[in-house]
Amino acid sequence: MTIHAGKLTDPAVRAFVSAVNAHDREAFLKLLTPDATMADDGSDRDLTEWIDREIFSSHGHLEVDRESDGGRAFLARYSNDTWGEMRTRWSFVVEDDGRISRFETGQA
Repeated sequence: MTIHAGKLTDPAVRAFVSAVNAHDREAFLKLLTPDATMADDGSDRDLTEWIDREIFSSHGHLEVDRESDGGRAFLARYSNDTWGEMRTRWSFVVEDDGRISRFETGQA
């Protein structure tokens, strides 16, 4: 059963999923700390290059199936124009100011 983005527990994660699904790059970047980092399948990636390729230029979309870790981790069906749909896991480090300093994703 899919969890609607507006029902996700953590406000930063909720805004992250909403920005991805709205294809709103500006809103997405405002959620991140200036020095934010990310990893895909266990390897650190260039954040700007990755989000442009995997999310914004390829119409990425998240359907969250289950959240954990107080809303700072979830399992989802992720789809984009490049890879189609796959089961993915996501986890987030959210700072005291409510911005995301790191996220990690990969196939579940």
